[in-house]
Amino acid sequence: MATPVGGGIRSLNVALRQIFDLYACVRPIKYFPGIGSPVKHPELVDMIIFRENTEDLYKGIEFAAGSPEARKLEAFLRDELGADVRPESAFGIKPMSAFGSKRLIRKAIDYALSHNKDSVTLMHKGNIMKFTEGAFKLWGYELAAEEYAGKWVSEEEAENHPGKLVIRDRIADNMFQQVLTRPAMYSVIAAPNLNGDYISDALAAQVGGLGLAPGVNMSDTLAFFEATHGTAPKYVGKDAANPGSLILSGAMLLEHAGWPAAAELVHSAMGKVIAAKTVPGDLARQMDNAKTVGCSEFGELLCAAMG
Repeated sequence: MATPVGGGIRSLNVALRQIFDLYACVRPIKYFPGIGSPVKHPELVDMIIFRENTEDLYKGIEFAAGSPEARKLEAFLRDELGADVRPESAFGIKPMSAFGSKRLIRKAIDYALSHNKDSVTLMHKGNIMKFTEGAFKLWGYELAAEEYAGKWVSEEEAENHPGKLVIRDRIADNMFQQVLTRPAMYSVIAAPNLNGDYISDALAAQVGGLGLAPGVNMSDTLAFFEATHGTAPKYVGKDAANPGSLILSGAMLLEHAGWPAAAELVHSAMGKVIAAKTVPGDLARQMDNAKTVGCSEFGELLCAAMG
């Protein structure tokens, strides 16, 4: 499943998401007590990212510099649209639709309402990319007005309507600062593809890293559960990798399948083992007086903690 950088095959994982139209990449981020963190209050981090999975730059429409396709597109942009394009440029095209954006934001709002979350934040770079990411923001508010009237309020109205779901938006670069300095303010985040990728990894770093970052790619009828991280070939055969992200992805699958008690058993066991400071190397490096254990032993400890 590894994807070569700068050449070779495109991501097989992304291909599966697009073939099966798994349009929502859902990544919960939550702190387990005892884990070291680069921030002062990681316990305030409790967010879930809804990342659009089929559009934006993940559509994979790009052309190498100097290729016939790139030169043709360069000429069209310059001659037909009056764009200032440097010769021999490479190109990547960023398609975003109202349909794709709205169904992702709808899933985020539905989740927030059904799980009693206090807010949904639309993360975008609409101040610069006005007609793609700016449209994502506008489509989100449009959807909320059309389909959720009476169930939400804007940030400006929130003070006069306690208990109502707040829908707000944040510019992407500011959002990175906000989740560091004011994490308790954010709960559900809906984002276009690239923004959702960045922010979920950044949040994972606050609560132990990608070794504890689960996820799911889903449509309305199908769900593929997977760790947020990619492959780690340097750990092959060493019994050293952290299986936590895959195990927590399994817990997400259990909850999705209607077994919330089983999912909670996994989470509880993970918390107990981490609190005992018997953890894989990536977590041990962030903790004082921790005992480093391998992948197999960590799994055995989790099973024992589940009774």
